[in-house]
Amino acid sequence: MEGACGLVARFRFPIPSGQAYSQGRGEGVIPLTGPQHTRARYLTVAEVAATLRVSNMTVYRLIGSGQLPAIRVGRSYRLREEDVDKYLVERYTEAG
Repeated sequence: MEGACGLVARFRFPIPSGQAYSQGRGEGVIPLTGPQHTRARYLTVAEVAATLRVSNMTVYRLIGSGQLPAIRVGRSYRLREEDVDKYLVERYTEAG
């Protein structure tokens, strides 16, 4: 199923009730609609790791723990640049 902008997100966890999805091999598909998804810049795990100066595995752990939202594309993940920025802002501390 595709959204109005033609993007589709695949998740491997239960989909909230009331949302349209199709099932195949236990995966849900939620259409990504609206301008917030069409204008977003998506980054790979390697790009995020380089930006944060951490390993790819650290980024995968952040995704797995739910601290960093990601979209599954095939066998890899993509992260919205604004979600990475938001993660950094929430963890900013002043040295004092």
